[in-house]
Amino acid sequence: MDKKLEQATDKVFKEEIRQASDFKFSAKVAGVFDDMVNRSVPFYGEIQRMIAELAADHAQAGTAVYDLGCSTGTTMIGMDTLVAPDVRFVGVDDAAEMLEKCAAKLQEAGLTRPYELRVADLHQGVEVGNASVVVLCLTLQFIRPVYRERLLKAIFQQLVTGGALILVEKILAEDSGFNRDFIKYYYDYKRRRDYSDMEISQKREALENVLVPYKLSENKHLLREAGFASTEVFFQWYNFAGLIALKK
Repeated sequence: MDKKLEQATDKVFKEEIRQASDFKFSAKVAGVFDDMVNRSVPFYGEIQRMIAELAADHAQAGTAVYDLGCSTGTTMIGMDTLVAPDVRFVGVDDAAEMLEKCAAKLQEAGLTRPYELRVADLHQGVEVGNASVVVLCLTLQFIRPVYRERLLKAIFQQLVTGGALILVEKILAEDSGFNRDFIKYYYDYKRRRDYSDMEISQKREALENVLVPYKLSENKHLLREAGFASTEVFFQWYNFAGLIALKK
């Protein structure tokens, strides 16, 4: 592997933090984000492969694919291998530091299709003109709940007929007892990925007011309310799930 593409190891919560603050996608996080997400999200590589397959089947010629909350560009790089080259990519993120890393990765990956990167706050609305596919991979969970329905409705209204929304989220179990179990299994998973108990605890505190997961049923309800008549779960691992919703 090219040394420029090597992942820096996530040590953001390695040392004890005396006063926890809300998690931010800072330059420090951007530098280790790829390692962080690969070690924190079960089957992350497989989820990315599935997103690429779904996007390839639903992207329409001459339209655009939007990756909202694109972070460092991993999803766009994966989709580039399968989506037809006449489809334009647009990556949107509210962290300029993430988009700097994204731009470097896309350049090193050698994307030749037309693409654009935008800094934008999804809480303020979104423009997804001529979109046949919109991806929200671990993004909606960071949108404050009061704005989620509005965001999904805006996406639905702007999607072309036959367009698809691909949504991947951390979720809550429908039953609180299962929820406790699933969280326990998830923390066991993180320990197997060499995160210490202190790292797990400190990150949980930092994310407490920032990442607000919904139940799978609540996410489905949001999609229906936005106008999507057809939804399907394509992935689930305990408290992580992927859904695809179609505009017919």
